[in-house]
Amino acid sequence: MKSILKSTLIAAAFTFVAGVSAADYPAKTIRLVVPFSPGGGTDSVGRAIADAAKDELGRNMIVMNRTGGSGAVGMSFGAQQKPDGYTLTVVTREIASLPQMGLMQHDAEDFKLIRMVNLDPAVVLVSKDSPFNNINDLIAEAKKRDGGLKFASTAKPNFYLMALEKDQGIKLNAIPYNGASEAIPSVLGGHTQVTMVTPGEALSQIRAGQLKALGIMSEERIAFLPDTPTLKEQGVDVSTGTWRGIGAPKDTPDAIISTLGKAFDRIMSSEDFKNFMQKGAMTIHNLDEKEFTEFVATDTKNLGVLIK
Repeated sequence: MKSILKSTLIAAAFTFVAGVSAADYPAKTIRLVVPFSPGGGTDSVGRAIADAAKDELGRNMIVMNRTGGSGAVGMSFGAQQKPDGYTLTVVTREIASLPQMGLMQHDAEDFKLIRMVNLDPAVVLVSKDSPFNNINDLIAEAKKRDGGLKFASTAKPNFYLMALEKDQGIKLNAIPYNGASEAIPSVLGGHTQVTMVTPGEALSQIRAGQLKALGIMSEERIAFLPDTPTLKEQGVDVSTGTWRGIGAPKDTPDAIISTLGKAFDRIMSSEDFKNFMQKGAMTIHNLDEKEFTEFVATDTKNLGVLIK
């Protein structure tokens, strides 16, 4: 009887403390883990969220770049942190792909997925001096030089590339980099011949004429690059892209997740954030916890088809 009473009191005390901490949340600075290098699209979205969070949560949110393993290092780190709402993680499409490849020890189920933030197609890019002027030029050369063209990969594996390779029966030599901020300079410097990133990650270089866009990997042309045809317009039936969102360790209390979700909703609906995303050629795609979780589960299955 004493043992039962003791267990009951401990459980009640734990519930009381958890309730108090959730009610007082946040009481200190929050860390936001970004699993890619500074300067890329994932980093810029993370920093925009973090900068706006102080006004919505009343506490600072600081960005921690923890790179490596095409996002695996940072996302695994975030999944293992104390589930108290003080360490959040920018989760990307790699959370759906890398675990299936045996390249990451944690997966989406190790997180509570709070909000999806954006969803964007990929764009195929070469340097301004490249002999390729459309996607079919690139494909033809890739068929001639099986594995000879160097591809600056923002992640390993790169599912933009895998989708094109599978559809066209080609093979490129994928050189791994930590995000677009490293891959784009590789193409500009002539170290690699082609890369695929989201439009916002390369818009300034495209508009400056330093990079040529061979095609958008989407169903329709996009407003940010209206003169760039889709791959489908060029006879290549490939549409793919990336997404980003915010997650917390899976045992984080629901009350804290709710507080964060409402704050992120307000951030994403603010004119400042909309203007930031518009300027960076990134599309806001807000999904709540349930919708985001279902989306990731579906994308994981779709990526599994490519992985097999």
